[in-house]
Amino acid sequence: MARQVEEIQARPRAVELLKLAPAREAMGYLHPGYAASLAQFGTPRELPRSGGWILERPIPGADARDAMGCYPVFTCRQWEELPADLVELSERLVTLVLVTDPFTPTDKAFLDNCFQVVKPFKRHTIVDLALPLTESVSKHHRYYARRSRRTLDCELCEEPSRYAREWIGLYDHLIETRGIRGLRAFSPASFHEQLRVPGMVLVLGRQGDQIVGAHLIAVQGAVAYSHLAAFSKLGYQIKASYGIYWATLEYLAARGVGHLDLGAAAGLQDRPMDGLSQFKRGWSKRTRLVYLCGRVFDPPRYAEICQRRDDSDTEYFPRYRAGEFS
Repeated sequence: MARQVEEIQARPRAVELLKLAPAREAMGYLHPGYAASLAQFGTPRELPRSGGWILERPIPGADARDAMGCYPVFTCRQWEELPADLVELSERLVTLVLVTDPFTPTDKAFLDNCFQVVKPFKRHTIVDLALPLTESVSKHHRYYARRSRRTLDCELCEEPSRYAREWIGLYDHLIETRGIRGLRAFSPASFHEQLRVPGMVLVLGRQGDQIVGAHLIAVQGAVAYSHLAAFSKLGYQIKASYGIYWATLEYLAARGVGHLDLGAAAGLQDRPMDGLSQFKRGWSKRTRLVYLCGRVFDPPRYAEICQRRDDSDTEYFPRYRAGEFS
């Protein structure tokens, strides 16, 4: 088995290294282009002090607005400035809800000072890229990565927008087979914008001339986020995900990225035993907790809107939007 693992490591990398962008340059989820790609779900608004982005939305049936953090996590450059941004938001919004970045350099006490609602949400799988892959990746995943790479050629695309048509085709297959709808379904227009965002990179898997899978990653300096992955019918059959994810980890480690967030289970609940969660845990046993945070800026108006919708029993926040992503 040791010899076989070495064969994976010895395989020539099918990626070219990119130069690290200056730390001051907004990339990935921090770039305004990413927030703009989600404009179908709300009006992008930058928080000027902290450097984060939210989406403002009209509240159905009410002459008022609320906001949510950008999907999948809210991140910003200056977390210590977030309280000041929240004070300004109180002048125009009823509520704000967001999911924290797993790499947030704060503790729960800080979040408690910023929000009235701070709930443990999910545990994200985190890959420490300083470790050898043979140490972090499970025996099961190493086996399937090795088998996948026998027929799969992986390459890094430095300009993901060149493959917009292919990516959208793969994601359409994912939508059809998994029944995805709502925010996670995105739109072709949204993807065209996302693929042009600085820091977005695409790892492609080919069998012959056919692209059978792709992994879209958002790189922000020393950390990266597994944004989305999609595969064709053939890609699923040959387990292309294992080879493509292995190539992704090689690329990021060689570039000097320290950690990769693989995310958690899809949906609103943490389901550690579902197939996606188990697939992610095979790449690393390390996890970080993310929080769902909510703030009510206008309590009387919030109570009025909730009462009108008769949804006082739900634990969803904000209560008047219960079921919006079901």
